[in-house]
Amino acid sequence: MRILAFSDLHMARNRAADLVEASAQADLVIGAGDYCNMRQGLAEAMQMLSGISAPLVLVPGNAESADELTDAAPDSAHVLHGTGMTVDGIHLFGLGYGVPATPFGDWSCDLSESEASELLDRCDTADVLIVHSPPKGHGDVTSQGISVGSVAVRDAVERLQPKLVFCGHIHDSWGYRGTLGQTQIANLGPKVNWFEVS
Repeated sequence: MRILAFSDLHMARNRAADLVEASAQADLVIGAGDYCNMRQGLAEAMQMLSGISAPLVLVPGNAESADELTDAAPDSAHVLHGTGMTVDGIHLFGLGYGVPATPFGDWSCDLSESEASELLDRCDTADVLIVHSPPKGHGDVTSQGISVGSVAVRDAVERLQPKLVFCGHIHDSWGYRGTLGQTQIANLGPKVNWFEVS
């Protein structure tokens, strides 16, 4: 399966156009959160992605709630937040929001580590784990050199050992590629990222 994955679109029209164009070559398109800005403009952001014809799986970031994303997403899209699904035999599980809680204030959709653990514990198996927040120590370093990723996500990766983990959230670590055990971890950013999984 050829997967096109991205995160943190933040209403960048030119980036959305690149994703829509590339999606014609994808078997599956995955978005790892933050399509709009501060809970504003989500419908417009979804409209920018409406040209994607491949199956589309989205998790919410901290810039939109799961309910807001479910309401705004195209009818054909699947929104995962503490839930999973299977596409052509590939097991997907998604968890959105900022983990741990961000310092951004009331607009940000966040989870504590314990809340995230509770939701991730619902997952028994995953080939691809889609999270907005990166696992602690992997693709989570800010411009100040601080590791701000999630312990709960890291624990889930260690337990599940998925083939791929897609994340975003920490803009300073966009483009990060690393491994945890046998798992490949990618902090995606708002560009065309290609992956193969079988």
